[in-house]
Amino acid sequence: MNYWTLHGLWPNNGDSCNNSWPFNVTEIQSLLPDMHTFWPDVAHPNGTKFWKHEWVKHGTCAVVDESVNSEFKYFSKALELYKKLDLTSVLMKYNIKPSPSYYRMSDIRNAITSTFGVHAKIQCIPPSEEQSAQILGQIEICFNQEYGLTDCVHEKSTEGSSPYFNKLQFFGIYQKLNTGLMVCDEQLDTYYPPLNELHK
Repeated sequence: MNYWTLHGLWPNNGDSCNNSWPFNVTEIQSLLPDMHTFWPDVAHPNGTKFWKHEWVKHGTCAVVDESVNSEFKYFSKALELYKKLDLTSVLMKYNIKPSPSYYRMSDIRNAITSTFGVHAKIQCIPPSEEQSAQILGQIEICFNQEYGLTDCVHEKSTEGSSPYFNKLQFFGIYQKLNTGLMVCDEQLDTYYPPLNELHK
């Protein structure tokens, strides 16, 4: 896999809002080819555990918005936004691709800001004691309630509500590594590793 994949579409109104609304894979049967391609669960490639988790924790909260008020609409909307943003191509346009060389975080951030006109939240796996570079892991791009792009600002506004309504999360090239994520350090070199390096 040499492209960014979906982690989820997360509304900003809580978690697990309706535990009585179970995940039913038959509701998204027509989406399964895209789900397996763009929203894979690399830990359980033939299962639906990851999608079930995303639906129960986030989808059941998203349904207050009419455009995503069913399981099918929720997953469809996430796939629609994923394809529209096409993060892999955006980074490639700025020559940011898996490489044994390091990148400056400012170059990665500028590629996203220049393309979308908003600030994303970029997360990395911090370096261990033996390492000097962080590993690029996850990118969040945020939307307002009308699904227009907006800055991923995490402080509360003066009215007490968040300035964003939904955020679309992209997993890095190798999903299994995306644990222990933190906001990337602007001063550290950033490693966007090729798959063959990750398998060593």
